[in-house]
Amino acid sequence: MMRKYIFTIFATLLFALSCKVSYQFNGASIDYSVTKTININDFQNQAQLVYAPLTQVFNERMKDVYTRNTKLNFTSVNPDLEIEGEVTRYDLTPLAVREDALASQTRLTMSVRMRYKNNKNPQEDKEEVFTAYRDFDSSNMLTDVQDELVKQLTEDIVDQIFNSTMSNW
Repeated sequence: MMRKYIFTIFATLLFALSCKVSYQFNGASIDYSVTKTININDFQNQAQLVYAPLTQVFNERMKDVYTRNTKLNFTSVNPDLEIEGEVTRYDLTPLAVREDALASQTRLTMSVRMRYKNNKNPQEDKEEVFTAYRDFDSSNMLTDVQDELVKQLTEDIVDQIFNSTMSNW
């Protein structure tokens, strides 16, 4: 009886130790045996309102997110995946007009057109526009809040692009 009990415990432990559960929380679903390389071209700012640091912040964030969340190697020579695009909108909109006809809130909106090319599976090629916005109190000057807002908008749009290109839901 004792021998049967020990065998059951041993078999349960062996089974438990041999199982491997793997979770990926970044949303990426890439077959690395097929897809190994990526090229992300710099996104240029083609919006009417120009904020000089915007393209650098955006391009660094794009490359950082793909570096941290995938095992893809960056190359410009025959990449398996290619991403390019441009900032098409970066503007201010007055919101919540007060009784004195002045806006109490202002919205900063940013849109990015992205083109994704999968050279291993052309059926996944796509072109999309991603938009994000943040509202801020109109008593603040844009120059006082712009760095933080651009950081937030960039994070939001880059995450949307990553999810669109790397997730196969």
